[in-house]
Order: sequence, then structure tokens, then C-alpha cells
Amino acid sequence: MRALPLAALVLLAGCTSSARVTAVVTGGVAGASTGSPAIGFLVGVVTDAAANYVVRVVGRTRQGAEQDAIAAAVGDLPVGTSANWKIEHTIPIGDEHGRFQVVRAIDSPLAACKEIAFSVEDGKDKSWYTANVCKQADTWKWASAEPAVARWGFLQ
Repeated sequence: MRALPLAALVLLAGCTSSARVTAVVTGGVAGASTGSPAIGFLVGVVTDAAANYVVRVVGRTRQGAEQDAIAAAVGDLPVGTSANWKIEHTIPIGDEHGRFQVVRAIDSPLAACKEIAFSVEDGKDKSWYTANVCKQADTWKWASAEPAVARWGFLQ
């Protein structure tokens, strides 16, 4: 039973490889303590699925916060304006920053939107991307569809 708190700590690490290690450990402990490999396998599979779910939810939450930070920075700035954006997460791992430029305004009867070009600075590398943000009530929100490729991690 001492392995259970250790497995919980590994699960909270939030890494996919740690999630798999956690699944193996909890499955092994369950199988050894019950004497049934089938129960151990079942516990391992369920633990792996739950850990992967938690990792994805945390990643999407952080991604949404980063997108909201960029959209809020765009705000009511006019076309052609450049500015900095920055996100500081509650857990200060993976805080991102960069610059953006408002490329054009897209006005329609449904919403006021803007096309932006923005950078994500990661150490010495700087990558530029484009996106759309739209005004929703009193706030600006991310309006771009998600890309089909994982070219910039959880921020996509």
C-alpha cells in the first residue's frame, strides 16, 4: 500500500511517460496484492487512461489560457499595431511570451474580428503564426480552428 502515494505523485507529474510508469506500478501493485494478473492488467489500463485524460485536460487548460492572453492583448488595438503578449501560469512551468501584430480587421454582422500574426518565443527560438480573434460580448476570444499537425505544442 505504500506504492499508492508514490504512484499518485508520479501521476501528478503530468508527463505522458510518467503516466505510463504510474499505470505499470499501480497495475503491478494491484496484481501482486490480489494475486490476479487480470485485475493488475485492468487496474493498469484504467490508470493509464485516467492519467492520459488528466494530462490532456491540463494541456488544453493551459493552451486556452495562452490563447486568451494573446486575444486579450489584441483588444481594441488598431490595424498595424504591434505589442507584446505574455502568460504567467499558476504553476510557473512553460510560461510563454512573444509579440503580435494586428494584420487586418474583419468586420461582419456577426462579430468584429481581427487577423493577427504572433510569435512564440522559446529560449532563443522565435516562431511566427497567424490566427483570428473575435470580440465576444466585452472580451476578445481566440477564433482560429485548431491545426491538424502538432507544430507548436500545447499552444496550438
